[in-house]
Amino acid sequence: MSFYSPVTTNAAAAAQSEKLHLFNYVEKPDQVQVDAFESRGGYTAWRKVLSSMKPDEVIAEVKNSGLRGRGGAGFPTGMKWGFVPKGSPKPRYLICNADESEPGTCKDRVLMERDPHAILEGMAIASFAIGSHLMFCYIRGEFGHSIEVMNKAADEAYAKGHLGKNIYDSGYDLEVVIHTGGGAYICGEETALLNSLEGERGMSRIRPPFPAIEGLYACPTIVNNVETLASVPHIINRGADWYKSLGTEKSPGTKIFSLSGHVKRPGNYEVELGFSLKDLIYSPEYGGGILGDKKLKGVIPGGASTPFLMPDMIDVGLDYESLTSVGSMLGSGAVIVFHEETCIVWTILKLIHFFRHESCGKCTPCRQGTGWLEQVIHAIECRAEAGDIVHGSRFRLHHH
Repeated sequence: MSFYSPVTTNAAAAAQSEKLHLFNYVEKPDQVQVDAFESRGGYTAWRKVLSSMKPDEVIAEVKNSGLRGRGGAGFPTGMKWGFVPKGSPKPRYLICNADESEPGTCKDRVLMERDPHAILEGMAIASFAIGSHLMFCYIRGEFGHSIEVMNKAADEAYAKGHLGKNIYDSGYDLEVVIHTGGGAYICGEETALLNSLEGERGMSRIRPPFPAIEGLYACPTIVNNVETLASVPHIINRGADWYKSLGTEKSPGTKIFSLSGHVKRPGNYEVELGFSLKDLIYSPEYGGGILGDKKLKGVIPGGASTPFLMPDMIDVGLDYESLTSVGSMLGSGAVIVFHEETCIVWTILKLIHFFRHESCGKCTPCRQGTGWLEQVIHAIECRAEAGDIVHGSRFRLHHH
């Protein structure tokens, strides 16, 4: 699988690539090194923030940009930062959610492994904005290489004075902890992540209170996705208006889509939000069409937890509002393509098995419901007749 931005083989693709920022340097082998990152403008935004901006100004700039969380929920980032109580005497924490575990999603690990300092810089700016002096990067435990690269990047950032005590003689202190996750899908949910970080079982918490009020160690906490935080330095350097000029009115900016399944050119592609799903699949600069030139059967547009789209529904923009209007979601941006020979019942069975296996077991609808769903779909896949599909009550669910 390719982990790069689209190949600029024509004028249209070249024009598109000029608008990219997250994938500008991921094909540069030396981008993981702090000196190379600095030579390409790295940590400029961080210096700007500490030298000339107040926390409220940083929050306002990000809020005005319209940046929305790239982990799946799509909540406005600047608004989320603004929920941290101003007068709280408790310490505040910033957490980068790098527990990328949605089936079909493999974008955040590319940023960690190929542009780690961009993430650290975004984390630092977010920490300053909310008044945090300790930030965590919670990385999925199976991502051994990502953990190694991020640890090395953190060491370089300390050595260069980008992190630590009295950064750039500003009087501001900031520490970072690179934390290895527990290897559970549920830990990608922010409150389960908090429990895991505290050393507890990764189980979701009841909300309210929300993490911004009472999160890690019962203190105000902001949890943002890798891709979200990596976008922040570009907004600070180039301004909210520049960011809003990309994408759509309600879904500004760019997004990395993990394209996989039955396509000729699977990979991670950064495009403006609102980009056509059909073009992502069929354009020669992107997916290149269906494997074997077979017919399309269906597409999951935003990860395993989002509803399928049928072939007549793919002429749609890849943005939050457009996908909602056709009954699906943008989610994590994992676009999984299935050709005509795919058994959709079998596919659904595999997906439900994943969610049943990964349930933390805390809530009854998930603990019990995913098991019942798996039994129903297993029955349809293995021994159902036409009448069983119409009259689901005829299933003998406890007998495989």
